[in-house]
Amino acid sequence: MQSVTVSRRVDAPPERVRAAMGDLEELMLAAGFTDVTVDGADMHLENQVGLATVTLDLRVVETDADLAYEQADGFFEVMDTEYRVTPVGDEASEVTATTDFALDVALVGQILDATVIKRQRRHELEQQFDWLEDEVEE
Repeated sequence: MQSVTVSRRVDAPPERVRAAMGDLEELMLAAGFTDVTVDGADMHLENQVGLATVTLDLRVVETDADLAYEQADGFFEVMDTEYRVTPVGDEASEVTATTDFALDVALVGQILDATVIKRQRRHELEQQFDWLEDEVEE
């Protein structure tokens, strides 16, 4: 299993950060996905990673995290992401996102490897955090 974790301090209280993260379509578009469809707890995403087009069907799941989703269908053997928002003082938050994944080597082969996926995922999470900062500014 591979893991990518990104954290950032956001100058907004946790409730405002959580509310912004609740807009799943905008949160996923902020990551740079080229096609995003949200239907309740189900999300369909498409993106270009290297030479490959990645298609993922995700499902929001209930955990102790502020937002969590897992792959329902896609090229990963397993993929899940959790976002946690914790208060920092009275008016700021620490947002931490962790994606755990295992590649289905038979499907991925030589085109994608864990290093490429980790770099891409870190970039996607950083872009989401950039969007969150802009979204929660007063």
